[in-house]
Amino acid sequence: MKILHDKTAGTRNFLHQFPFKQYMTAVFCWLLFYSGSLVANTISAGVGKANITNLEEGMVANDSLYVKALLLEDADKRIVFITIDVVALEEIGHIPEGYLPTVRKILNDRFQIDPGNVFVNASHCHGIPSDDVIEKTISAVARATENIEPVTLGFNKAQEDRISVNRRIKLKNGQERDIRHAYSMPADDAVEDVGKIDPEIGIMCIQTLDDDILAVVYNYSCHPIQGVPSRGRRDNTTGYPGYASELVEQTLDEGAMAFFFQGCAGDINPVLYKNVSTPRNSETLGVLLGSRVLEQINEVEVSDVALIQVVNDFVRLPLADLSGTIDSLETRKEELIRSLRGNSLNFKTFLDLYLRYHLHEEYPSYYAHLYLHEKKLGKEEFSIMDSENKALVEDYEDNISAMEEITVVNANLSLLKKHQKNYESAQDKWYEAEINVIKLGNFVLVTFPGELSVEIGLNIKKQSPFEHTYVAAYTNGYLYYAPTDEQLKNRGGAQEDSECILGMGWQKIFEQRVNEILRNL
Repeated sequence: MKILHDKTAGTRNFLHQFPFKQYMTAVFCWLLFYSGSLVANTISAGVGKANITNLEEGMVANDSLYVKALLLEDADKRIVFITIDVVALEEIGHIPEGYLPTVRKILNDRFQIDPGNVFVNASHCHGIPSDDVIEKTISAVARATENIEPVTLGFNKAQEDRISVNRRIKLKNGQERDIRHAYSMPADDAVEDVGKIDPEIGIMCIQTLDDDILAVVYNYSCHPIQGVPSRGRRDNTTGYPGYASELVEQTLDEGAMAFFFQGCAGDINPVLYKNVSTPRNSETLGVLLGSRVLEQINEVEVSDVALIQVVNDFVRLPLADLSGTIDSLETRKEELIRSLRGNSLNFKTFLDLYLRYHLHEEYPSYYAHLYLHEKKLGKEEFSIMDSENKALVEDYEDNISAMEEITVVNANLSLLKKHQKNYESAQDKWYEAEINVIKLGNFVLVTFPGELSVEIGLNIKKQSPFEHTYVAAYTNGYLYYAPTDEQLKNRGGAQEDSECILGMGWQKIFEQRVNEILRNL
C-alpha cells in the first residue's frame, strides 16, 4: 500500500500545475495507466481447504487432516499449490492410485490450470485420509478460485534447531546406522558422529491490498513421525506440521491459511524420537515451529512480484541393481547366526549379574571382608566364581549385540528384496523424476518426488543465486528415499539407503540439472 500512496501523492502534486482541462486529461490518462498496471503487474491469490479426516467406524483420528489449495495467478498464468496431510502420493500410505493425474486433469478441464502448474506436496505425516480425497482436493481448489484477489508477497526466513536431529549415526567402524523403532540403537561407545540438520524455515507471507494476511507458506525439513499419546493409532495425526499450522491460523486474521511444505527430511527425525521416559507428543514440536513462523511474519520483506515463472522438467535417474547388496547382507546374517553361542544364563540371571559386576567391580558377590578373609586363608572361591560369571555375562552381551544386528539386517533385507523384485521386472532401468522450479520474485521453490536427504537441500540452497531458495520434497509423486551418493555406500545399513530405488550417481545428475535451471531463470 505504500507504493499506492506514493503514486497518488506524486500525481496530485503534478496535476496542481495544470489548468482544469489539462488536469482532467491527465487524471484520465493516469487512471488508464494505473488500472492497466494494476491488472498487469499484480499477483492475485485465493485459498481453500477441505477436511479429509477419515471418520469411518473404529477409526481413531487424533486431529483433523486437511487438503489446502493456494491459487496464484499473474496476467497470463495460473498455478496452484496443494498441501495434503498424508504420508505420500501413492506407493505408500492411503492415497488412491491415479490421484495426481486425475486431479491435474480435472483442474485443467474445470479451471484451466495447466497440469504442469499443479504442485501437490505431502506433509509426510502418517494420517489416514477419507476415501473421497480426490473430490475433496478439487473442492479445495474450487474454493480458492472463488475468492481470488490482488495480493502482495513478502518473504523472510527463520531458524528452528530445537525440534529435529539427523537420524543417521556414524559408527567408529566406518558404517552408518539410522534411528528407527524397527531396531535398537547402537552402543554409545560405538558412535563416532552424527549428520547435519537444516534448521532454516522459509517463509512467504501473502497479503491482500487491505493488508490482511491471506496465507502463510512455510518450508521446513523434519519427519513428522513423533505421533501423539493415544490408545489407538498414535500416528494417525497431522503431527507437528498440523499443530504448527493450527497455531499460525488461530493467531492471524480470520480466514488466513497456513501452508506447510515438507523439505528434505529423508534423514531428519524429530528430536528425542526414541524417548521412553516421557510421552511422545508432536504438539510440543508444532508449537515451537509455529511460534518461530509467527515471530517472523511481521518482518517479511515485501517484494514487487509481477510475474510467476515455472520450469517443468524430467530427469532420468539410474535405478539400482541391489542383488550384490542383498547377497552381502545374507552372508552377514549367516555370520551373525553362527556367532551365537550357548550360555548358561537366561535374561533373568544375566541382568542380575550384569548389574552386580558393573556396580561393584571389586567386590561384586559379597561384602569386602569375606574376600579379604578368603585371601588370608589362601582361598579364591569367590574370585573364581566372579571370573566365570563375568565371562558368561560378556558372552551373553555378545549374543545380544549379534541379535540386535540381525534385526537390522532383517529389516533392511526386506526393503532391498522388495525393490530388487521391481528392478528385475522393469524394462527401463531409469526413473523419470518430475522436478519443478517455481520463482516468485526472489522466492524460489524446487520440487522433487522423493525423500531427499538434508545435505542435498543444503547443496541446492548454497549454490542458488536467489536468497530465498527452498526445496519441497514429497511433491508430485513418490519414489521412496533419495540419499546422497556417499550414504549409498552404506547400502543395507540404514533405512534411507535400503529403501532407495536409485543407483549411484543420481545425486550429481539431479543437483546439476537444478543448478542449470536456477542459473537460467
